[in-house]
Formats: sequence, structure tokens, C-alpha cells
Amino acid sequence: MAVLVTGGAGYIGSHTSIELLEEGYDVVIVDNLCNSDKIVLERIKELSGKTPKFYEIDITDKEKMEVVFKENEIDSIIHFAALKAVGESVSMPMEYYSNNIGSTLVLFELMKKYNVKNFVFSSSATVYGDPETLPIIEDSSLSATNPYGRTKLMVEDMLRDICFADKSLNVAILRYFNPIGAHKSGRIGEEPNGIPNNIMPYITKVAVGQLPYLNVFGDDYDTVDGTGVRDYIHVLDLSHGHVKALEKLSENPGLVTYNLGTGKGYSVLELVNAFSKASGKEIPYKITERRPGDIAACYADPTKAEKELGWKAKYGIDEMCEDSWRWQSQNPNGYNK
Repeated sequence: MAVLVTGGAGYIGSHTSIELLEEGYDVVIVDNLCNSDKIVLERIKELSGKTPKFYEIDITDKEKMEVVFKENEIDSIIHFAALKAVGESVSMPMEYYSNNIGSTLVLFELMKKYNVKNFVFSSSATVYGDPETLPIIEDSSLSATNPYGRTKLMVEDMLRDICFADKSLNVAILRYFNPIGAHKSGRIGEEPNGIPNNIMPYITKVAVGQLPYLNVFGDDYDTVDGTGVRDYIHVLDLSHGHVKALEKLSENPGLVTYNLGTGKGYSVLELVNAFSKASGKEIPYKITERRPGDIAACYADPTKAEKELGWKAKYGIDEMCEDSWRWQSQNPNGYNK
């Protein structure tokens, strides 16, 4: 029986695929490579010693996706594939709704047809909108301040409705906070196509001289230094959380929801300083206007995941920065050597 990993060549998907392979799972990766690279698959093989099956398919293409279900005995799905940049979603809402919601519908239609019962959804802390209280617990009120967040919240609502109607399904919604870091080997990491939308690859590109400075969006938030505060989590901790969630689904829990975060918030400038310390590089930055859809602060209460999954983040901010720097310094041009 295999685990289907959508977006498995992407940043979080590739790290999770390695952990699944190391844990003895058969892995089938589907990715349209719109924000990843085929070289990642070679590195997954190199690091795990195993070769995942790979299909270059857009998940919204139901006909092609059906081939994957026909050719493989799929037991579980981890659904990473999505467009994922807050700022971009504000200017491209149609693409975000079409891709992020359409892909999930296709998967559930095929799950029903091929009797697949286990599904892990890659959600996001953006579903908490501008949180009323901190740290954020899973029962906090849900809303969204941007189209990206709304697509995640809509999919969550879909999953809650589908699970209510079909009690045989087991679904884990994982709301993660801000993944950074990279594999300890320095062989895989976050490498978006084009100018990065996420903060860490932007910082690392500045550090290797490919971008002149970091844009810091707003310094007038009600935070320690006026810049946005986020709960940064190491991608390896996040990968481990997905494996623990899969294990949980084997207990037939129905629908479960967990925050995956460290429980500690760092401001943008604190992250920049931690990265400078880890890399020995000064990171020039410019304060610019707030970005549409952004909020002041967001960090998790991860108690529930620790209690029910036996999962806890083990890496701190210094290690996250060291690993991000190792990846970027060894691969200054990313996967393009």
C-alpha cells in the first residue's frame, strides 16, 4: 500500500517524502513542477536510498490523476500541492481558488471511487485570520484575511462536511505556521521559482548576493520591534508531524485537527539577526509598506499535537537559520547548480 504525496517535489513535500521512505512507506509523488524541480527527485533518492514513483501531473486534471489511482494501490494521501503565497493570492485570486479547491475536489472524487479512506491536508495558520488571542489553539475562531487563507479555510470546511457525511473517512487537518530550514545534508531546501514570496529564501538570496536587500513589510505593528511576528518551524519538524499524523489515522479517528508550530513567535528583525549570526553575513533590509492581507502576530499553542500525536518541535531558530544557510550556500543557484 502506498502513500500518495501531492506536491511531493516541493519544499515541505520533498522533506516529508524522505521521512516517509526512511520509515518504510511506499511513496508515489504527483507534482506539476510549477514551483519545484525534477532534480529534487534525484536528491530524494540520494538521501533516502529509495526511489519514489513519480508522475508529472496537474492534480486538477482528473483524467490523468485517475491513472495514478489505477496504477497504484493507494492507502493514504498527503495533500501538499497548492499555490501558497499570500501577496500573490491578492493579485491572482482566480488561480488560487481554481487550483487549491479544484485539486482537493478531484482527489476526493477519486478517493471515493477507489475506496481510499485516509487523507492528510496541508492547511495553514492563515485560517485563524487576525487572531483574537495568542497563542492560538485549534478551537480559535476561523476567518481569513487573504485569498490564499480563504482557499485553505474553504477546503477545511469541505473536509468537515465530507467527513460528517462519510464516517468511514479519516482526515487530519494540519495547520502549520511558518516553515523554514532545510535538510541537514544541505542537499534539499526551499527553492521557489522566480523572486521568493516567503521570507527565508528571500533572506538567503540576499546573503548569497542574488538580491540586493530584504523588503520588510511594515514596522508599525504592535509587536516587540514593530515588524510582524511569526512562529517559525523547522521543515524537518513539520515532516515528522506528517508521519505522526499518518500513524494517527491508522487508529480510525475520523476528522482531527492539529497546530504544528513551536509555540514561540519571532519578529522579522529577530529572524534577520538570527540568520546573520548563523551565516556570518549582514542582511541589508529596507522597511516598506505593510503587505495586503498580513497580520501583526501569529504563533501556535502546539499542546494538542504533543498530547495526541506524541509530536513536538525540537529545533530552535538558530538551527533553522544554520540549515537554511547550509542549503543556500552549498546551492547558491538552487537546483540549477
